[in-house]
Amino acid sequence: MQLEDYFEFDTEQDRIKVKGTRIGIDLLVDDFNAGGSAEVIMRKYYPSLTLEQVYATITYYLRNKESVDAYIRRVIERADKAYQEHLSRGPSPTAQRAQALRQGQPSGPPP
Repeated sequence: MQLEDYFEFDTEQDRIKVKGTRIGIDLLVDDFNAGGSAEVIMRKYYPSLTLEQVYATITYYLRNKESVDAYIRRVIERADKAYQEHLSRGPSPTAQRAQALRQGQPSGPPP
């Protein structure tokens, strides 16, 4: 088995996930870079993963550090862009009604 066999590479969406899961390698690498050991990462954060999968992710990262770091930067940029777009839309109508109710204001036409 090759190291890449542990992962699903979705080039269309630019995502790398641990095979058979919805867990992106960026999450595991972030925990690893924050000082988490493979055992702690698995037990505390991702108990659905095997220790082998966590070690495979760390090994893949260490062997491909430059490209994985670039990938993680792209993930962060996409998330930040999506968040900024969300903020620019303002509160949803439901959130506006909830805020009006909290402030004791009528929230729309009478029933």
